[in-house]
Amino acid sequence: MTRTALTICLLLCWPLVAIASPVDYLSFATEEEANTTEIFGKASPSVVYVTNTALRRDLFSLNVQEIPRGSGSGFIWSENGLVVTNYHVIAGAHRLLVTLGNQQEYEAQVIGVAPEKDLAVLRLKEPPDDLQSLPLGDSSELSVGRKVLAIGNPFGLDTTLTTGVVSALGREIQAPGGRTIRGVIQTDAAINPGNSGGPLLNSLGQLIGVNTAIFSPSGASAGIGFAIPVNTVKDVVPQLIAYGKILNPIIGVELASDSWIRRYRIKGVPVVHVYPGLPAANAGMKGARRVSRLEVELGDIITAINGQDIRSNDDYLSAMENYKPGDSVTIRTRRKDQDMSFEVTLVESQ
Repeated sequence: MTRTALTICLLLCWPLVAIASPVDYLSFATEEEANTTEIFGKASPSVVYVTNTALRRDLFSLNVQEIPRGSGSGFIWSENGLVVTNYHVIAGAHRLLVTLGNQQEYEAQVIGVAPEKDLAVLRLKEPPDDLQSLPLGDSSELSVGRKVLAIGNPFGLDTTLTTGVVSALGREIQAPGGRTIRGVIQTDAAINPGNSGGPLLNSLGQLIGVNTAIFSPSGASAGIGFAIPVNTVKDVVPQLIAYGKILNPIIGVELASDSWIRRYRIKGVPVVHVYPGLPAANAGMKGARRVSRLEVELGDIITAINGQDIRSNDDYLSAMENYKPGDSVTIRTRRKDQDMSFEVTLVESQ
């Protein structure tokens, strides 16, 4: 090709190149925006605003008054009026009001709480007929970088949408009661006070988590938010609906407190008491006994459950959450200077 022909070709082709690039970009951006808009339109009617009120006595008149105690978000779990939110949103409430997307307000009652997972289930006392629940996703399929959307009521501003990505998986945060919630989703979607209890959605509009906490020196969003994964929610919520609590399996022991463990620098969790007729007693485990007014002889100190190291009550409870009544586990203990092993079949807590 001659230089003249090449020049003519470049001149003719250049406008096409210049035009094609922004057209492709705009097409991509429009599809992304359309996806976000569609998800928000379908999901926002399922997101609710939860108001928590408490009773307070006026110091001067001594009259009892109902005052706002806090607020947060939640979402419709089922069309019969069940709502899922965070436990810390409704803790200590005298009365709960749930506001739907159409601004209609309904009184609600608590039917189940799991402080150790920071989850709670409410029931609308007189639910309308047109409630819409969210489709459930699978948090085990998440990967870092996937698009996520959060809908909630930050600072009382209703039905607010923020977007971001999955920043990390497998995080740990502390529940209101001090327990550790494991396997938590980290996201950079803006999460602020008031977003607690609201849904975290994937690009299919499926629920993948419940927004629950932020890491922020200022108290506002710093791009580090946390959500309880939906697979945990799918395990916990049915138990809260059926029983009002999580049915953790037990072996029938009373354990020493973590402060006592730290004080005496014990590697493991001492068994204080073994309840007769329950699995630990049947397996031959021993609790502590008093040998004099000032001296206590330790029995079994639990060091591992099915190979998982146990160093605190939180470790013990988290390990037990992996099993259900009827499962058999191997409990390793230290009794005096001897390592012990017990095969124990778990039973349901009462």
